[in-house]
Amino acid sequence: MKLRGGSREISVRFAFRLLCLASSLIALPLADFARAQTFEQTVEEALRRRESLETLPPVLQPFPPPGVTSPVQPAPGVAPVQPAAPGAVAPVQPAPAQPALAPVELQPRPYTPPKPSTPAAAPTPQAPAATAAESAPASAPTPGAASAPAPGAAPPLPGAAPAATERALASLTPEEVNAAIFADDANAIPGASPIVLKAQVLLDRAGASPGVIDAYAGGNVAKAVAAVETVLGLAADGILDRQVWDALGGDSAPPVLVQYAITPEDLAYPFLPAVPSDYALQADLPGLNYTSPQEMFGERFHMNVKLLAALNPQADFRRAGTTIWVAAIEGQPVAGKIARIEADKARRQLRAYDAGNRLIVAYPATIGSSDNPSPSGEHVVEGVAPDPVYYYDPKNFVQGQNLGQLELPPGPNNPVGSVWIDLSEPSYGIHGTPEPALIDKTGSHGCVRLTNWDAEELAGLVEPGVRVSFIE
Repeated sequence: MKLRGGSREISVRFAFRLLCLASSLIALPLADFARAQTFEQTVEEALRRRESLETLPPVLQPFPPPGVTSPVQPAPGVAPVQPAAPGAVAPVQPAPAQPALAPVELQPRPYTPPKPSTPAAAPTPQAPAATAAESAPASAPTPGAASAPAPGAAPPLPGAAPAATERALASLTPEEVNAAIFADDANAIPGASPIVLKAQVLLDRAGASPGVIDAYAGGNVAKAVAAVETVLGLAADGILDRQVWDALGGDSAPPVLVQYAITPEDLAYPFLPAVPSDYALQADLPGLNYTSPQEMFGERFHMNVKLLAALNPQADFRRAGTTIWVAAIEGQPVAGKIARIEADKARRQLRAYDAGNRLIVAYPATIGSSDNPSPSGEHVVEGVAPDPVYYYDPKNFVQGQNLGQLELPPGPNNPVGSVWIDLSEPSYGIHGTPEPALIDKTGSHGCVRLTNWDAEELAGLVEPGVRVSFIE
């Protein structure tokens, strides 16, 4: 494997800790918040403490391992309880066994990238691992932009009521977002939505990554919601409803937008004026660094740079001491050890499980393309390279006029992002990206592409030998 790693530590962020956030529903002692635990353990403990509910759905393990056809036994359920003395925990009766929840298709299905008119060259199987990464992606679609009418769709009738006006990002305020409460029409709000923005931060805290936090509903949010629904034993339709909202903490969650003061250390970062698209010019740079504080803070707080700018219209991002509004993504530490990973091509999602088949984290992903599909079957993790050097080889695909091999320096704007997780299939891996807003919006050259922060979190949780299954 021709990869070089820098000395930068991988920051391990956070994973499934959903009902620890539901302070409006559950009264947990402070000590319980400090104790790291798996998501299912958190659910079981929280459900035991809920009172005055006549029935509760059993907590089912999310997806059976490949090849398993027999029902998976659910975690203990909760029987109706009688009022107990203050501080007392009601006795728990085991619930009848239920069949495992089978994988379901999300409605609507995730966005399918269109097939390019000029197919890109497939990666050479014997090529070094890093050379299978993507070429420069296309420009990101504008959030909230109107879609073209479907083929054969009838035009709007004369005099018909106009569609609801899409709300602009600039109209959102931190106070409104923090105070947002659930509404039945939350999924129908056009444009930027304070409820969707709040839900994205809460999903991120829980380990069900929505990708880039941008205040817009979309496929990546639906996939994150479906992961939560599956773990809770609900129908995984990907629709943000009252049950999911309450499980995330919802109406009474701690603020999802907080203030951050820019430090001199932040501004000491070696920003680039710009990152050229040509690989030959990239190879001449000392590092493929961020180009602005906005880009750096966007990735640090998992935010779209347009949302960051909209929330801070008067901020001077290049002055130390400036206070800016950012997403409060801090959650409970990851608990559990990853034993296997599923790269689900149909859902365009990567999911990681422990040895007990408990879901640890779920991330939106770009997994290959129609012209350059990802591998099939099972493979294993062979190693992790933080801050990788990217080795360009025109035998895999030709970028621009570059017909010779090139070494592109490390940095978050490297073609494989800030980390590379090498797989046993030669030239394939799981890695980050310089364009987090394009996750699941464009194809790849066969690798599994995540946002930099999701890839960094995963890299800190895996070890050599972890199985990676590509699900068709």
